[in-house]
This record gives sequence, structure tokens and C-alpha cells, in this order.
Amino acid sequence: MEETILKIFAQSITRYFATVSGGEATLGTPYLSAGNESVAYDFSAVIGITGSHRGNIYYTAPREKLHALLPLIGEREPDDRLCAELVGEITNTISGNAREQLGGGFMISTPFIVEGSPLNIHTARDTTCYILPVSWNNHRSRVLVSLQQTSAST
Repeated sequence: MEETILKIFAQSITRYFATVSGGEATLGTPYLSAGNESVAYDFSAVIGITGSHRGNIYYTAPREKLHALLPLIGEREPDDRLCAELVGEITNTISGNAREQLGGGFMISTPFIVEGSPLNIHTARDTTCYILPVSWNNHRSRVLVSLQQTSAST
């Protein structure tokens, strides 16, 4: 996967937090996923990518981080339903922001939400999965980018 793609997603996630919270998210050093590593938090959302690229984008966050974000978007009584909706919204927003950079051929699906920590996260076959650690307001989360440019777009 190109370094450019990772930079696009890094900018997209920092843009999201700057817009919603007025604060800055700090990104850790991206790293390759180890197959046996548990990377999911309490809530996760995955978006499938087709078109110019093939793969998935995940965003996963602990309940506490989502509870801290919800009041910033007007939700005064955070609950699990709102946490699930928010994790989907964040995933959709960062993928949509990336689409602005990568063009209309970068097709995104609606987010699929997972509550609880799954045993394994499965990425698209024949792709490498990079994990971008995100820290905001002393809360951690992760963006997982597993993409491959399709032969039609090379």
C-alpha cells in the first residue's frame, strides 16, 4: 500500500477530530497488523472499498472515548446505541474524506457495526493491514487500513 494512502487517512482522522472537538488528535506511528494481535475495542465499524481500490477501512474505539465525544455533537445522555452510531459515523466520515482525495472511483459501502471485541478482525484477502493508533483527549482508538489498488486503476 502506498504511503500516500496512509497519509490521506491520517489527515482524514485528524480533520474529523479537529472539526468535531476543536481539539487535535495525535496519531501514533502506523504499523503492520500481526495476525494474532487483538486490535478491536468496544465498538468497531468496517467499510468495504471497491472500484479503484479494494479492501476495508475499520475504526475501533472504547466506550469511554465515544462517551467523551457524544456530548460534543449534542448527545447529552450517551448510551451503547449512540456509541454504535457514532463509530459508524466516524468510519463513514474518514472514508468519505479519503474519497475526496482519491476520486470517485474509490467506492465506499455503508458501515457495518460490531459491538464488543471480536476474536479476530479479517481484512481483505491479499492486502496488508496497517494500523494507525489515534489518541484524543487521553483516549485511544485505531484506524485499520487494508487496501490494494485494483489492476484497472494502475
